[in-house]
Amino acid sequence: MKTSFLKTLSILAVIALWSCKDAAKEAETTKAEDAAVAEASAEMFIANTEKSMIEWKGFKPTGSHNGTIAISKGVVNVNDGAIESGNFIIDMGSIVVTDIPAKEEGNAKLKGHLTSADFFDVEAYPEATFEVTGVDTKDNVTMLSGNLKLKDATNNISFPVTTSTNGNIMTLTSETFSIDRSKWNVKYASKSFFDNLGDKFINDDIELKVTLVAEKS
Repeated sequence: MKTSFLKTLSILAVIALWSCKDAAKEAETTKAEDAAVAEASAEMFIANTEKSMIEWKGFKPTGSHNGTIAISKGVVNVNDGAIESGNFIIDMGSIVVTDIPAKEEGNAKLKGHLTSADFFDVEAYPEATFEVTGVDTKDNVTMLSGNLKLKDATNNISFPVTTSTNGNIMTLTSETFSIDRSKWNVKYASKSFFDNLGDKFINDDIELKVTLVAEKS
């Protein structure tokens, strides 16, 4: 009995360690800050909305769903290869579910639920925005900070990014990171707001990966 119990503990420990390894790190989240201001010498890059997007993934006890959201407009101001300021607009009505085939009923059902008042209430809040407040590089890791306005709340988040420039094209790619949706009042089936959900809850953490492709104006 003792041996069996120890084996069970070992298995649970391995599962816990594997889960931690796979989980995306939550973006540092603080109160909103003043937007960054670029120098007059900065070069402006305009987002290519066909090539820019945000990938998302949400979790619940029985599995996960994933998809994309479109960036509908954006500007990045760059000086000597470094981002000084910028902002982009996220079209919340453009949510796409990619893990369920488009022709299946579940695809439209999930998208409808995500855009409803239960989640992102797209009718009332059709856009989310991100406005750069600062960029800091330490130990070869560049951290992009900005105010994320989602629904009726605004918080400052910081997450790792890489940038590259090829001719007149600049590409910004974030590492996969997570945000805690409860901090933006996305309440549906959240244990931060409701008790006694049992296994019917949906995780507060949403994984995101940002890809912004922009062309020099």
